[in-house]
Amino acid sequence: MGIIKKLLEFNILKPKVKLITHNGSFHADDVFAAATLSLLLEKKGKNFEIIRTRDPKIIEKGDYVFDVGGVYDKDLNRFDHHQLSFKEMRKDNIFYSSFGLVWNKFGSELTQSEKAADFIDQKLVASIDASDNGFDLVENKYDVSPYFMQYFFFAMNPTWNENNLTNDEMFLKSVEIAKVLLKREIIQAKDFILAEDRIKKDYEKAEDKRIVILDKDYSYENVLNKYSEPLFVIYPRTDKISWGVRAIREDPKSFKNKKDFPKNWGGLREEELQKVTGIEDAIFCHRALFLAVAKSKEGAIKLANLALSV
Repeated sequence: MGIIKKLLEFNILKPKVKLITHNGSFHADDVFAAATLSLLLEKKGKNFEIIRTRDPKIIEKGDYVFDVGGVYDKDLNRFDHHQLSFKEMRKDNIFYSSFGLVWNKFGSELTQSEKAADFIDQKLVASIDASDNGFDLVENKYDVSPYFMQYFFFAMNPTWNENNLTNDEMFLKSVEIAKVLLKREIIQAKDFILAEDRIKKDYEKAEDKRIVILDKDYSYENVLNKYSEPLFVIYPRTDKISWGVRAIREDPKSFKNKKDFPKNWGGLREEELQKVTGIEDAIFCHRALFLAVAKSKEGAIKLANLALSV
């Protein structure tokens, strides 16, 4: 009895929680739904298995069923979105996919922060929901298209010529990759939220609100873009031996700056940039005119003030 008790304590003899989704090819939404539930159950120390099937009898016995089964009922942990009766959509009229439905219920619990869950929802989940339901989020201006998250998981599906691979095998590999990404996004979201007040304080104490000096390399754009004045942000670079100056974008989703660095700085390095600017420790200015670097904080401030005056 003592051995059995210990085995139960370690979940070895406990019934496995069943995560059920469809078999065959897979997409980003069912991969991330599986990754979310896997991380949640791992966090709780639960023993679980992922089953890919369309067999109604097996589906009926699932503890969590997503992207299959023809039922959406969050109280019963049923998260399909393919049935004609499905009406759940976001405020922008984009329908939820299985990932969005799972995240909507469990995102806050997994991240232990409603704000972090919302941040990830806007950054990652909503775009996958949109793609899975056929909503175009971008308009192509060039022959080159963005490489979306879902393309990666399309690539993880075996091709017609790969007889040595199975969909189930590649699905499970994809879930492990998605788990790594979700873990990183949770860390990024929480640290961004932690930095928000610090960035606001740095903005508030700036003598010239056009230049904001940060004490660390925070992810600042979603905060500073809410203010009209900031044009440049100064921050210590991760190499710990230089300071960066970045142009604030008009919109974090675009590459258009509120103010570029001077054109004659573009692409210059070391002595060339020092000669043009008169700043002795200037190191580099990006040819796209959104970034300049100096060896010291003082040099970075000089670069920013000079850029303002031109």
